[in-house]
Amino acid sequence: AYAYIKTLGGRGLREVSENAVINANYLKELLREDYELPYPAHCMHEFVISGSRQKKLGVKTLDISKRILDFGMHAPTNYFPLIVPEAMMIEPTETESRETLDRFASFMKRIALEAEETPEVVTSAPHQTPVRRLDEAGAARHLDVAFPE
Repeated sequence: AYAYIKTLGGRGLREVSENAVINANYLKELLREDYELPYPAHCMHEFVISGSRQKKLGVKTLDISKRILDFGMHAPTNYFPLIVPEAMMIEPTETESRETLDRFASFMKRIALEAEETPEVVTSAPHQTPVRRLDEAGAARHLDVAFPE
């Protein structure tokens, strides 16, 4: 962090901070129609959407995040803040291009449509990753932290 701040300097740090705010608000507006927006006001560098609409169709936030992986993108923070049902906290970085934001939004819109038309595609994701969906409950119950011999 120190090297990043020193490299950018005061003026550069202000510029990238402004970009982070612009990117978050731009992306929030792109997703407004497809996901519930619990806090519709202007945001800073991050915003929260809810997958509650999709959950009514049998698709949970975790399913949406797993499906995002199929498009080669990093999934947002799930289930935080805790006061928002099916929360997804999205924090586009200050250096994301408009093309990348548009691409992410198009994937999110596609997933919202899939939740309506073919929910099994979303609930069985990821399909394109080397490792498929893990049994997270089973892994927590049968914790194995030893290195293989």
